[in-house]
Amino acid sequence: METWEALTSRRNVRTYTDEPLAKADLDRILEAGRRAPSASNWQPWDFVLVTDRETLRELSGVWQGAGHIAGSAATIVLVAPVQDDPAQRDRMRLDIGQATMAMMLAAADLGIGSGHAAVSDQQRARELLGIPGDRICALLIALGRPAGRPLRPVKRPDRRPFDEVVHVGRW
Repeated sequence: METWEALTSRRNVRTYTDEPLAKADLDRILEAGRRAPSASNWQPWDFVLVTDRETLRELSGVWQGAGHIAGSAATIVLVAPVQDDPAQRDRMRLDIGQATMAMMLAAADLGIGSGHAAVSDQQRARELLGIPGDRICALLIALGRPAGRPLRPVKRPDRRPFDEVVHVGRW
């Protein structure tokens, strides 16, 4: 897939086939996250790749909107250091967002669907994955082959009109 095709094909996928994902594809997606832009090259992330079916089922309970995690072929858990300083926390969130989008685009490039989810039950996530107490589970990215319809460019995205969003020169 070309970059533009990956950008226009990517959508949140929450229903997946039972097809496993190749290790090389998962490694490529993780490498995209590792290479993501980071403020001052801080790279505050660690990634936990989960493919065990029972762990995925358990992990789907850490957020009310994470049910799709249970049916994914794999889920990447983005882990970041606990930040008390608001400025550092903002930088970390930006970096995590960059890594997230890089991995979701890399997945789309491979025809792999992705869907993100938050984590509200930090303690449960830490217990399931052995994550130290000085870290948080910042985000989950479920991955799998889309059930129903493959990824392809979305001709009419559900987005605000271009002219409403883009302001040239000033507001």
